[in-house]
Amino acid sequence: MPGLCVGLDTSNYTTSAAVFDGARGENRGRLLAVKPGELGLRQSDAVFQHVKRLHQMMERLREDGLLGQIQAVGASTQPRAAEGSYMPCFLVGEGHGRTLAAALGVPFFPCSHQQGHIAAAAWSAGRADLLDRPHLAWHLSGGTTELLYVQPQGHLVQAQCVGGTQDLAAGQLVDRIGVAMGLPFPAGRGLDELSSQSQWADCFPVKVREGYFSLSGMENKIREMLAGGTPRADAARFTLETLAGALLQATKWARERYGDLPLLCSGGVASNTLLRLRLAGVGAVFAPPEYSVDNALGVAILAHRGLEREGSE
Repeated sequence: MPGLCVGLDTSNYTTSAAVFDGARGENRGRLLAVKPGELGLRQSDAVFQHVKRLHQMMERLREDGLLGQIQAVGASTQPRAAEGSYMPCFLVGEGHGRTLAAALGVPFFPCSHQQGHIAAAAWSAGRADLLDRPHLAWHLSGGTTELLYVQPQGHLVQAQCVGGTQDLAAGQLVDRIGVAMGLPFPAGRGLDELSSQSQWADCFPVKVREGYFSLSGMENKIREMLAGGTPRADAARFTLETLAGALLQATKWARERYGDLPLLCSGGVASNTLLRLRLAGVGAVFAPPEYSVDNALGVAILAHRGLEREGSE
């Protein structure tokens, strides 16, 4: 039986390493440092921080007694499994992963960051079966807001984008509004806490056409509200209620087109309390919050699936 697999993920905002043995998975990660008031990192800065920190995540796994005889290594090598999808920060995890696999004489299994998100969400939600059947998935993060039609593809999954935003990602909107309110970046947790202090039920009427929508008009509206004196808590609630409404409309359209499929939600924005509440109303499945954010667990899970597949051939 396949044993311990290591996964590495060096996204634009988190350095992480994980292990998975087929039954148990553990992740160790750390957010990249962003200067107060700024809305992100240059890729060169992200790469530098990953190089300095990735070994620390592996050392934390070892110190916690989670590293044993490694039988395979996986790493996310690109944002999505699509031609031209590239970010330099993923080179750090890929390089370390290939080096570790070569030194140990074990297989190396690449995947995309998005595929890792889907795998981590499905397994940690107790729905690993979704990796072997068609389903819909929202990938909601700082750089991505995509509604995906997901199908099994060997030990991986194939994710076809069938809806989502045409301009700002959900995480970008949350961060821009949050920073405008004076919250630290990334602003998801702060906006979540603020929104819980409001009972506002109103939202911006986002138009959804065949699964796609735009959020830039919504950003302008909320900035106008803040400039006009709307309390921060009410503006936060308005932001999230509006986003939830758009996601629900797009989900309804996708189910009408592809059938009443299970809905899986992954990505850091999917850890938001109000969004989880609204999407749970249509039967959405969520990862625990610690596995909604960027993490390497899904990468390790997919590496384990690859090892299992090799062993069965």
